[in-house]
Order: sequence, then C-alpha cells, then structure tokens
Amino acid sequence: MPEHILVVEDEPTVRSFIEEYLGSQGYRMSGAGDGAGMRVVMEKQDVDLVILDLMLPGEDGLELAREIRSGSDVPIIMVTGRADTVDRVVGLEMGADDYIPKPFEARELLARVRSVLRRSQRTAPAREESAARQNTAAFAGWRLDRGRRHLSGPNGEEVRLTSAEFDLLVAFVSNPDKVLSRDRLLDLVYGREMFPFERSIDVLVMRLRGKIEEDRANPTLIKTVRGAGYVFTPEVVAK
Repeated sequence: MPEHILVVEDEPTVRSFIEEYLGSQGYRMSGAGDGAGMRVVMEKQDVDLVILDLMLPGEDGLELAREIRSGSDVPIIMVTGRADTVDRVVGLEMGADDYIPKPFEARELLARVRSVLRRSQRTAPAREESAARQNTAAFAGWRLDRGRRHLSGPNGEEVRLTSAEFDLLVAFVSNPDKVLSRDRLLDLVYGREMFPFERSIDVLVMRLRGKIEEDRANPTLIKTVRGAGYVFTPEVVAK
C-alpha cells in the first residue's frame, strides 16, 4: 500500500499544491489546516510522514511536533517561510527529521520526502538466527537490534528512537572508540541527503543523549571531542 502523508498547512493553496503533487507521485494524501485537524487524521488513520508548517493558527508547528514526538516516531518534515537558522535548529530539537524553507520547488520537496521515508523504512530483518545475532550489539547495559531497529535499556524497557536517532546510534556502535567528525556522521546518518548544515548532527546527538545518557549535560557514552567531533566510549559486544 502506498505511504500515507499528512500535510498540516493553514494556507489552502499551498496545502492543495502539496497534496496534488505528491498524490500524483503515488502517495496517499491527507490534509489539515491546524492541530485539531491533524489529530483527527492521526487518530483515525496510520500516517507514514507528516509535513508540518511552522506557522499555524493557534498551536504552532513546534508545539505540534513536540506533541507528535511524545507518542510517536512518525517522520516529520518541518516547513516554514522563515529561513532563520534558529527556527531550523529548534525544529530539529523538537524531533523533526528534516526542514525545508518556503518557497520550495516541487522536486526538492519530493526528494526530501523520499529521503526521509527511505531512512524511516530502512530495515535489515534477520532471516536466520545467526544473522539475528550478528545484527545485535550490547553496550553499557543497553541492547541494540539493528535488524528490528529496536533499542532496549538496562532494565529491559524499549526506548523509542526516530529513524535518524537510530541511524546515529548505529553509526556510533559500529565505530566505538573512534573520533567521528560531523562530516563523517552526516555521511553515515543522512548520506548527505538534503542536509546542508552541520548543526543538524549536534542537535541529533543532543536528542540521542537525552534518551541513553543518565545525565545529558555530563555525558559518559557519547563524548564531545572539541574541534574534532564525537566519540562513542563504551565497549560494544556483538551478540
């Protein structure tokens, strides 16, 4: 079944344009003009991607992104007419997977949609028990299953990660005790797909630290190497 995309945009002409264009590319489309409309769609249907305008009447896109992230890891592309870097960073801090400023070309939007959906659906299911073992790693009491894209904590609880957060953790787990530059992490996580600025990695590291570190302000698992990047310090054991 085609992926279902929800467009939350208060300008009817822009919303209709996005729905019609992406619909012509084979996606199932729904639209909403505000947060209330977004909730109606998401309560009734499964959604594979939310295209969320930053400037909305009432609750803005940042509030809605925070609400979505509180209960779901559905990918979010933030859209806004403001090109301020601060807005972009805050959007990423709220859990957005990508960010596109208005005005944008239809083909650029399509490329970003395909990129985000491809990352969110990136799986490598183990077909045999041996393959499943190779896809699993443990570190500092945590257990990471690459095949099922599953992370469980020291107490066995599942920790929900966005697709970008999961891919960042895989990059670290695959390169323990190695200093990884921001450029290298961009390549490993995004493949340089439509992500033009390095701050996205800093925000993503901050988000991941908030989920796996006991104290995000004093991290012990993902350490910053000033002027060089980041290093993943715990011992990683393949299971």
